[in-house]
Amino acid sequence: MRSFVLYLLPVVVLLGVTEGLLPPESLKQISEDGSKYITAQFENALNGVRKMKLLMDQTGQEHQEILNSLEETKRNKEDALKSALESEQQLSESPEVCNDTVLALWEECKPCLKQTCVRFYSKTCRSGAGLIGRQFEDFLNRTSPFSIFINGEKVDTLSRQDEQQHMTLEDLEDGYSIVEDSVDELFQDSIKAFAHLKPLVTSPFQHSFSAPMWNPFPFEGLNFPFHRQTRRERSTLFDPFFPGNFESLFEAAKKMMERHNQLAQLATEGRGNSTDDKTVCRELRRNSAGCLKMKEKCEKCKEILNIDCTRKDQLQGKLKEKFEESIRLAEKFTSQYDDLLQKFREKMLNATSVLEDLSEQFGWVSKLANITQNDKNGILQVSTAYSSSGGEPSETAVTVNLFDSEPFTFTVPGNIRLEDPKFAELVANEALKRFKKEVIEAA
Repeated sequence: MRSFVLYLLPVVVLLGVTEGLLPPESLKQISEDGSKYITAQFENALNGVRKMKLLMDQTGQEHQEILNSLEETKRNKEDALKSALESEQQLSESPEVCNDTVLALWEECKPCLKQTCVRFYSKTCRSGAGLIGRQFEDFLNRTSPFSIFINGEKVDTLSRQDEQQHMTLEDLEDGYSIVEDSVDELFQDSIKAFAHLKPLVTSPFQHSFSAPMWNPFPFEGLNFPFHRQTRRERSTLFDPFFPGNFESLFEAAKKMMERHNQLAQLATEGRGNSTDDKTVCRELRRNSAGCLKMKEKCEKCKEILNIDCTRKDQLQGKLKEKFEESIRLAEKFTSQYDDLLQKFREKMLNATSVLEDLSEQFGWVSKLANITQNDKNGILQVSTAYSSSGGEPSETAVTVNLFDSEPFTFTVPGNIRLEDPKFAELVANEALKRFKKEVIEAA
């Protein structure tokens, strides 16, 4: 980073008229008035960056609260799922699970289930029916008639949902960290610019902007499923999805969070709409236990459903009730977890949009320290301007050097008199706009 001292940096405006040059006193006054305008814009931009940091801090507090709720819901969900798995295992290992009649029916039910599943997959999906058949057969050989009674595919479905939620949270956290790091970087660079420009700003402003405002890593030590990386590390790992330039990072974070919003919606639609062929095919490839849902199409399987084995074994009945209650709780906490993820996503998308707008307005101030180094002259120095003579007001041609940039040439409307303070403000405003576009954006 080049060394930078902004105070008293030159903006040279060449002014003249066809009748003659303005006197040095007039040029000095325009310089002073224009300098005041530039200083006010600088302070306004610093205040805008400060608002960004305060908004990010507030968002960070909400972020922590959501993470705490997610952690608690995750523990409840995992406890319920663990209880369901234990009950399922105890039921499947029970020697009194069913009588000989049920076991015989089960042996006739299995080939029908496999055949029905393969036929459905062959008709609905493009390829892979043989693989699905083998996977489902292996599943049936490992299970018992108990799977028919308890909708055994639910445990596998909940386990897959848990894995998807974990990955979704990790990616949302990556998106959050991109935004947090970007705001912090912008704020730190703005502080560097401010440190060199203290002579330009008022004492109250200096105090408010210099006050300690933040903890760079407010969530260190908490047990969340993500590894904090720097923006540069992430841009390298995910390139070209995450560009290295600062301006694109907010948009990159929003795309990541929107992408997983779409994935979450697809998963929800898949659970709620079994007529979606693509979703059904994908689910069966991932978990062939879903074929158990076709038990109503096999007569021998339906006969098993009409037999109540629990009358001969009260313990088995209690285990089944425990299993069903555990599944109900696991489904409840899974749904709550999805709601929290959606809340997190919406809050971050809203905050990121606001931060992105503020960055577009005020982020330019953070780049001054990297592109300006001249400290020999004042902020605004005026020498000549040229305007043609005539009865109607004519435009005034102006050439401007803002800070230590190359000259900018533009015109000022002739209906504004040179001695009018608005003239200096108009010149300074146009110079600043061109400086942002041609120097800052190109940096």
